Amino acid sequence: MLSGKPTILVTGGAGYIGSHTVLALKQAGYKVIILDNLVYGHRDLVEKVLQVELIVGDTSDRPLLDRLFKTHDIAAVMHFSAYAYVGESVTDPAKYYRNNVLGTLTLLEAMLTASVNKFVFSSTCATYGVPEFVPIPETHPQNPINPYGATKLMVERILTDFDEAYGLKSVRFRYFNAAGANPDGLLGEDHNPETHLIPLVLMTALGKRESISIFGTDYPTPDGTCIRDYIHVNDLADAHILGLEYLLKSGDSEVFNLGNGSGFSVREVIAAAEAVTGASIKVEERDRRPGDPPILIGTSEQARTILGWQPQYPSIKDIVAHAWQWHQQRHK
Repeated sequence: MLSGKPTILVTGGAGYIGSHTVLALKQAGYKVIILDNLVYGHRDLVEKVLQVELIVGDTSDRPLLDRLFKTHDIAAVMHFSAYAYVGESVTDPAKYYRNNVLGTLTLLEAMLTASVNKFVFSSTCATYGVPEFVPIPETHPQNPINPYGATKLMVERILTDFDEAYGLKSVRFRYFNAAGANPDGLLGEDHNPETHLIPLVLMTALGKRESISIFGTDYPTPDGTCIRDYIHVNDLADAHILGLEYLLKSGDSEVFNLGNGSGFSVREVIAAAEAVTGASIKVEERDRRPGDPPILIGTSEQARTILGWQPQYPSIKDIVAHAWQWHQQRHK
């Protein structure tokens, strides 16, 4: 392992994208500390796979944060601690504003007190709302249509103001659809409840679900189903390392979309899963869900140009195959 690299605090590092990023940080030679309240994170993956220091706690716990920054020489923070269920954010917005906004604000204030001024933020394409045009660039208007997206946009605005007032530099990554799993089978997606298409399709292939629902088959797309931009979780993790190193080299605050730049329809994802698993997957066609745009695709040219980022796994078949390997062992 490389030596001499600084210590990075990763909040939410026991979760899906956070854990993959922690592994990438370790492999790049960084020392990592995870802060996670384990509401959705997995202690077993930290202990068995990541094997880094885990502090069980919350980003809203200011005394804990102050102790953490005093006892560790932290150079930067990567923040993955948001709650991210869109539907739940509509029915319980207080939970989302408290955790996603107040928790982040408390963390940022603790960073300023400790003179830590580099922050990598896990944002989302949900800040854009219903797209006015595709592919979506970073300059697209931000008009979120649910509290989840609104909380992420609020944090982005806080970061803009904190840079201007306090010199806190941030990289904001707006993800499209994170998917897949570590190619070596070490880590993967394990949400409860699970709402993402690829895990739900694969759980159907495993016989853990009876069928997969397609919500809307009459969209103005080639096969009538919604098209989404799926990005491999390892490619997301790689982008975060590049974003961190950009800040460590005194880069200015910047925002980047992270996606493949091309999309796959719901039917294409199901077909890929059938090809990978060899299973016949039962489909139930249902009415459209309110608020689902026909096509959500982003352009990630800015990340490619400024950070030198290049997705390694753009194929939907690779994304599904890596996820399948993970789900088979996780759900034996």
